[in-house]
Amino acid sequence: MKTFIIIGALSAFLSVGLGAFGAHALEGKIEQKYIDTWNTAVLYQMFHAIGILIIGVLMGTVSPTSLLSWSGWLMLIGTILFSGSLYVLSISGIKILGAITPLGGVSFLAGWVLLIVFAAKTM
Repeated sequence: MKTFIIIGALSAFLSVGLGAFGAHALEGKIEQKYIDTWNTAVLYQMFHAIGILIIGVLMGTVSPTSLLSWSGWLMLIGTILFSGSLYVLSISGIKILGAITPLGGVSFLAGWVLLIVFAAKTM
């Protein structure tokens, strides 16, 4: 429980900071398409930070299961792969990094599916 609340809060904190960095430090320094890519990374990071926080709260209110735990870890992995690859792509322009992004997307989807299965079985 505590681990996912800390991870979720830290990820949300970083999302706000990286969003501000993109808006103020990157504006005019990188192409608009990369600003848009950066903003997508920030948005998805925040959505999944909230998801991880929800998992942490759920773990404190119901009996934690491996479904719930894996859901949180997959959302974290998704954040690292999806948002992380988009951050690096935005700054570096190395397009091959875009090949990593879908792996993060699949991790996000798997995390949400496990949360759905957990809720269907437990609640």
